[in-house]
Amino acid sequence: MIWLWVLLAAALTIGGIFWLGRLPAAARPLAGAAVMLGLAGYALQGSPALPGKPVAALEEPEGFGEALTDQRQGMAERFGPAAQWLGMSDGFARTGKTELAAKTLEKGLEKYPDNVDLWVGLGNALAAHGGGMMSPAAALAFDEAAKRDPSHPAPPFFAGLALAQGGDLKGAEAVWSGLLARSPADAPWRRDLEVRLAQLRQALGPQLPPETSGETPTAAPAGGVPN
Repeated sequence: MIWLWVLLAAALTIGGIFWLGRLPAAARPLAGAAVMLGLAGYALQGSPALPGKPVAALEEPEGFGEALTDQRQGMAERFGPAAQWLGMSDGFARTGKTELAAKTLEKGLEKYPDNVDLWVGLGNALAAHGGGMMSPAAALAFDEAAKRDPSHPAPPFFAGLALAQGGDLKGAEAVWSGLLARSPADAPWRRDLEVRLAQLRQALGPQLPPETSGETPTAAPAGGVPN
């Protein structure tokens, strides 16, 4: 039954080439030979009777897709050129194509070099492409985003997220603490930031006091300041 469908598809292909394609008469034998050669190759190597086997999708870096598309943060524009490029980039990232995700945003930045959201997205994509680590290229992208708009919450938020995912919990805590300190009380991202920061501090555990030198200060004589 499978071969019947294969032969039918071949016949339709040849018919389409000959009549719909309007090939010259001299080229028709060559086109027919190409189709028959393909059938011969399939007959030798194909296995149409084998059952299908679903292929598992590549696992995306943890938190990357969520971080990129979470509109509840209120940090990225929902419409416009940035949302367009971010959407395409996220599509690549979700299938594990992190390099294409980064290159897509680089193309977007060629057209909109001062767009903060695109720079932040590039930082996320580069961090994901590096296995979740904050690479120098990702850090540079976040810095470029912050330069464009120092008051924008997205650069420090996602930079802190990349640091945390890469294992630099102290660095992430410092960045997020600074962002929380300057976030308005009614900021849409504040609650999420507070929760993440609390989890981060819990993971860090009790903070040790700053180290002091081992030298014991010498007391001044009772009579006054020594010479």
